Amino acid sequence: MLGALPMPVDAATFRARRVSAADVARTRGVAAVLVSPGSDLTYLTGHRIHDSERLTCLVLASDGRATLVVPELEGPRARVAAPGLDIRTWCETDDPIALAASLVPGTGDVAVGDRMWAAFVLGLEARLGGRRFVSASPIVVPLRMRKDEGEIAALRAAGEAADRVYARIREAAFAGRSESDLSRELRGLLAAEGHDDTFAIVASGPNGASPHHDAGDRRMAAGDTVVLDFGGTRGWYCSDITRTVHVGDAVDAERRRVHDVVSRAQEAGYAAARAGASAESVDAAARRVIDDAGYGAYFIHRVGHGIGLDGHEDPYLVRGNGVLLEPGMAFSIEPGVYLPDRFGVRIEDIAYIDASGVARPLNAADRSLVIVR
Repeated sequence: MLGALPMPVDAATFRARRVSAADVARTRGVAAVLVSPGSDLTYLTGHRIHDSERLTCLVLASDGRATLVVPELEGPRARVAAPGLDIRTWCETDDPIALAASLVPGTGDVAVGDRMWAAFVLGLEARLGGRRFVSASPIVVPLRMRKDEGEIAALRAAGEAADRVYARIREAAFAGRSESDLSRELRGLLAAEGHDDTFAIVASGPNGASPHHDAGDRRMAAGDTVVLDFGGTRGWYCSDITRTVHVGDAVDAERRRVHDVVSRAQEAGYAAARAGASAESVDAAARRVIDDAGYGAYFIHRVGHGIGLDGHEDPYLVRGNGVLLEPGMAFSIEPGVYLPDRFGVRIEDIAYIDASGVARPLNAADRSLVIVR
């Protein structure tokens, strides 16, 4: 169950977001938007709660009327989290799907959130026979992609906390320790910096060639290159940073070369990321540097992902995504090179497009190939 956190914006902001979503729904012929627990619900109401077999559902009609359907036992929390929002509770012997369906206006499509359980969607379809069900993402995603000043401030605070964690972990002992031990230390430092949900990838030596390696029992030793990818959620908004370090002073020429290539690729991504540029053009700019250096076959993922209430969200910086970047959009820029059975290098920072249309970093931690002991 998610712990209580301070609401990062006020009730008026949530209300304005719902008005915007209802306006979009109306232009798309959608009668109502139905959203269950997850980041869309948090974004539209301020109610941040785990999903479960008990239905929680925001029914947002296209005329702007909004009703939050919650189990009776969650009513007190919902009223505190979403003051001024119409709350309808149901008890254990009630039919919550019937309650939610009764709040949907009579004509038009029904848009459901991507995170809604299939059991609930099927039940609603049965209750609302003949209505077309569509995804709510085209309504909510464009709103969530453009962060307001408060959201950027929250992302900046999370990024600065992650920077401080990196400054501390690079002073820790590496040689002789297992990846999982260092991962636990990283998560502890993140928690001490105010993060609740945390993650910490520690991928040493040949394990660094696996971008999402699960930290294991391998013990780090002099000569290892180590990929550190860590972050989590702080005050509802996410951090996500990657640095590559080397254990011991003896760094061979190729490791330095690969790190330099990845660093230059990230710089190219930053230069390409500006208002009016397509998401795929940022990927292409960074990828071109790695291709030209002869390592193109070893860059095996997109160059970035959006970030906000979720660690991965739109916009995705990947070939084929023609979405144009706008002020307020926040995303990672994280090129990497992964040489199978040898080592990997990744550098990741969070950036956002500022009011002038330029990409600004939200991380300031040292990006060089730091030597650790």
